[in-house]
Amino acid sequence: MSLLHDLATPGLRLFDPEDAHGLTIAALRLGLGPRADGRSDPILATRLAGLTLANPIGLAAGFDKNAEVPGAMLRAGFGFVECGTTTPRPQSGNPRPRLFRLTADRAVINRMGFNNAGLEAFAAGLAARRPRGAVVGANVGANKDSADRAADYVTGLRRLWQLADYFTLNVSSPNTPGLRDLQGKAALEALLAAVATVRSELAAGPAGERPVFLKVAPDLSPGDVEDIVEAAVIHGLDGLIVSNTTVARPETLRSPARAETGGLSGAPLFGPSTAVLKAFHAAAGGRLALVGVGGIGTARQAYAKIRAGASAVQLYSAMVYEGPSLVGRLNRELAVLLRADGFSSIAEAVGVG
Repeated sequence: MSLLHDLATPGLRLFDPEDAHGLTIAALRLGLGPRADGRSDPILATRLAGLTLANPIGLAAGFDKNAEVPGAMLRAGFGFVECGTTTPRPQSGNPRPRLFRLTADRAVINRMGFNNAGLEAFAAGLAARRPRGAVVGANVGANKDSADRAADYVTGLRRLWQLADYFTLNVSSPNTPGLRDLQGKAALEALLAAVATVRSELAAGPAGERPVFLKVAPDLSPGDVEDIVEAAVIHGLDGLIVSNTTVARPETLRSPARAETGGLSGAPLFGPSTAVLKAFHAAAGGRLALVGVGGIGTARQAYAKIRAGASAVQLYSAMVYEGPSLVGRLNRELAVLLRADGFSSIAEAVGVG
């Protein structure tokens, strides 16, 4: 099944990138998605902030913005799926074109702008998801024109608390003006204090506790890293997702679309995002769970993120070029790499350098 879907991947690249993505979501909704062969190798089972994962390979936010196909992606072999970003009110995002393939660089630039159908549509998608036992997270954000962005995150948590297995606060997209300012010390303290208050209230209810992560940018100074870690620890966050797309443009980029504005993801992001992951691992000192994101396209790259300090990883852009069989291949090869180095679990390899 995955081979057939891989054969369709080059055909989809003949379409406008956003149209191709829409066709993919439509096909997945019809049940035409790939299915992994068998269960994950037991060596890949791991824990992430109290969540039990069959394997550490997750789907990053951005693919399934409206929680339409989490079950289909879990069946493709992902150990967990993160849907979103969702905002309280629907918004159309930035004008098209806003998604660009950099084929020669195995990369993508997007300036989507949190286009999504809003919180109620997202909640309906989560409520209908199957299977129910696997881990699905909700990535929440703020509306572009919000007068109180912290309140938007609180609204997302309240509405989705009983429907998602974990939450990610997206304060690092470069495509909503001013959003990254929430990573600044004072603004982040205020946001996380508001989140901590509502989280305490919600955790006392029937749904109980849920892990909460913060998704950060790769474009940070060492001082920023220290400030973010300390704020996250003080306000009781469970972990960090490192990292979002970058606004940097490496000189090595060759594709014609390299000058487009927006966030760059894919292969060129691997080095910078892994470097900042190592910085967060050192600053956190085991106090926060880390998820490594950025440029993963091979098992060795996923393994490098784990050895740099990540308990799990996420990917998205690589599937544009590799097709859905990539997920199963990463899991199989990661198991081989772990055993070759004498590890008996993912946890043993986390942060070993």
